[in-house]
Amino acid sequence: MHSGKFSVSTKAHMQFVDITQQVQQVVSESALTDGVVSLFNPHTTAGLTINEGCDPDVQHDLLGVFRTIIPSSYPYRHAEGNSPSHMMATLTGSSLTVIITNGKLQLGTWQRIFFCEYDGPRSRNVIWKVIAG
Repeated sequence: MHSGKFSVSTKAHMQFVDITQQVQQVVSESALTDGVVSLFNPHTTAGLTINEGCDPDVQHDLLGVFRTIIPSSYPYRHAEGNSPSHMMATLTGSSLTVIITNGKLQLGTWQRIFFCEYDGPRSRNVIWKVIAG
């Protein structure tokens, strides 16, 4: 079993960062041919998701919908001023598991793995574990 973490730097307050290559590199370096890779985001104002990576308008639309369904004008009690970021992180979640076959991530044709920043720009971490199976 191999484990570790890698950094993700974001440049905007809200941004989807494609981390598929970083995850595939972790899998390749593990030399594991079959199993799973588990990803965990230890941040409460960011998330992880798998979605379309070919058309950047998909990410733009997702962020637009999140802004619409999670209003910034709600009377939040959390004093830091980033409550909408916490709500959005809950929507995307904090972990993912991807199947590995023949040393490759088993993603659909258009699928990519995204780190979802909702309170940036920041330097973040993704914790990973490659598990045989």
